Amino acid sequence: MTARMTPSARNRDATARGGRTAGEPAGGEATTEALPPARVAFEPQTWREISHLLLNLPMGLLGFVYAVVSLAVGAGLSVTAVGLPLLALGLLAGRRLGSVERARARRLLKVRVDEPSALPLRGRPWWTRMRTCLTDPVGWRTMLYQVVRMPWAVFTFAVTLLGLVALWPVLPFVARALTNVDRMMVRGLLCPSDELERRIAELESDRGVVVDTAAADLRRIERDLHDGAQARLVNLAMGLGLAKEKLLEDPDTAAAMVEEAHGEVKLALQELRDLARGIHPAVLTDRGLDAALSSVATRCTVPVRVTTELGSRPAAAIEGIAYFTVSELLQNVSKHSRATRASIDVWRSENRLLLQVTDNGIGGATLDGGTGMAGLAERLGAVDGLFVVDSPAGGPTTVTAELPWRDREPGRSPSPAQRRR
Repeated sequence: MTARMTPSARNRDATARGGRTAGEPAGGEATTEALPPARVAFEPQTWREISHLLLNLPMGLLGFVYAVVSLAVGAGLSVTAVGLPLLALGLLAGRRLGSVERARARRLLKVRVDEPSALPLRGRPWWTRMRTCLTDPVGWRTMLYQVVRMPWAVFTFAVTLLGLVALWPVLPFVARALTNVDRMMVRGLLCPSDELERRIAELESDRGVVVDTAAADLRRIERDLHDGAQARLVNLAMGLGLAKEKLLEDPDTAAAMVEEAHGEVKLALQELRDLARGIHPAVLTDRGLDAALSSVATRCTVPVRVTTELGSRPAAAIEGIAYFTVSELLQNVSKHSRATRASIDVWRSENRLLLQVTDNGIGGATLDGGTGMAGLAERLGAVDGLFVVDSPAGGPTTVTAELPWRDREPGRSPSPAQRRR
């Protein structure tokens, strides 16, 4: 479970962020610790280098067979429905082999190399996860490392074994030279130095999520118009037509039909207002998140406390995402939580907008529980946001959302005339 955050701890980010200890290089930068000079007398580092060279053959053979088989099977079956999923799984599992090799390099070669960022797979549809794996540069470079390293592994094993038998005095110098090549291969192919490639792949995946979400929203609006206001207006037109026919021959019936049509007009107007509020509420445009969240809190079935500390308004797009995230979370509170109270806290931490919705319900909320959490996580991920659910069985439930803060463009606030409209 994630640690629960309260507004009093707003000097901390909503989620734990990766960091490094003092003196370590920046993420993705591989360095070599200061090694003692190679000497005829074997030192601990010399033995570690010899061990690394001897392990090159079994590890290289394992990695080579895995890379060749997984790539050949995945590519060969790509014309069928199982080929690309198999290739994506092969690349994802290949990351594990890369982690093992990085750990071996850190332990035996004293190469300090960071682990690459995890792929953004959780809470996403299976086709999005497959596309993310297939475009993962870390996975492809790991496979290339396994293939390229195989002939080198055979050579280094043979030379090291010969050195142990016949070239004992010069083995430390040979081992140092050979492992320096290994260090270069690790830095070049296993080091997550090119985070830009990963970021491009992630943004491409997020772009697909944004397009899918926008298409789903348009389908929802079309469905609501077709099944709601449009159907009601069609019935209204038919009713008024019948009332017109009966106006002279049966005025009382015509009056009753007009009265019924008047009620239909009111219902149609209310449905249109609800639909417009679902697209973008006027109170959010006019008065910002504080007023908009207070308004949506009044529609929740449990009492909700709203606290906002922003100082200024973020960009309209970020404001809209924040509003609809809280709206859907409050719907979950009303429908599923069995809570008696809830709270909404909104604040800014440096260049991030943080939202936290808490309730004292039964807990047990998950990203794959069918309550729309996965969709919220996708929507926030598409704008470089984060979504964290802390909901142990028995409650309470705390959902924290984090969005990038972008300042509102000057001149975007509505004019008094627009507010009156």
